[in-house]
Amino acid sequence: MWSFRAWRRRRILARHPVSPATWATVRQRLPLLDGLSDSEQQRLCERAVLFLHDKHLSTLPGVELDASDRLTLAAQAELPLLHLADLNWYQDFHEIVLYPDDFVSPQRHRDASGVVHEWNGAHSGEAWQQGPVILAWPGVQAAGGWDGYNLVIHEFAHKLDMLNGVANGLPPLHGSMRIGDWTSAMQSAYDAMNSQLDAHPHRATAIDAYAAENPAEFFAVTSEYFFSAPDLLAAAFPAVYAQLALFYRQDPLARLQRLQAAHPGYRTRSKGGHHATNG
Repeated sequence: MWSFRAWRRRRILARHPVSPATWATVRQRLPLLDGLSDSEQQRLCERAVLFLHDKHLSTLPGVELDASDRLTLAAQAELPLLHLADLNWYQDFHEIVLYPDDFVSPQRHRDASGVVHEWNGAHSGEAWQQGPVILAWPGVQAAGGWDGYNLVIHEFAHKLDMLNGVANGLPPLHGSMRIGDWTSAMQSAYDAMNSQLDAHPHRATAIDAYAAENPAEFFAVTSEYFFSAPDLLAAAFPAVYAQLALFYRQDPLARLQRLQAAHPGYRTRSKGGHHATNG
């Protein structure tokens, strides 16, 4: 049966071919893609091309992108969706704005007593509900390794979270998943992090302390770690890792372990290594 959607997809891919050299550059920049099968790489490349066709990248002065830059960003955005059905997961926005550096944006928070606090905060990324994703280009360039930092995945995880409304750490789960299992795993780990920080504010946490900011940030940060430091996340919060594996339908830890088994010295944690404040 003829499908307009399938015809449109084939047409876009035919009009925007990716050369082997360009994809090789993307792969070199993104060690966290190591271990993907040839078919997974092909699917990811195709989805990245479709992503760039559907989304508009707006660059501010100081940011210049070539084809490999654009594809590197898109591949990271599409990695979380690699094994999910093509259901237009990023449906509520069409623009990605790229800043040449971290940017200042107004922040607003109502505390438990009802007092509203307002301030200006420096951010490397933000995701607006039914609005654009904003990224600092240096943060995008620093991402891609096995180091627990990935600005792109972080902000696009917020977009998945927002499919249910205001970001609260509960994206739309698959029918085979149980909300009770998800909330139990996430809440327990979130509470444990906050308890540790309350007792020892300056002691290093197993994953980035920004995860304890609120449940939405916990989901975004753990999504980063799921793809870029799955060993650290699984060791710290195995139940959270298990729920994210069910949601994303991937097992990056198994992929990393296969790489390490085949190459005992494998540990590409050279990129990133920091965690700027994200939205």
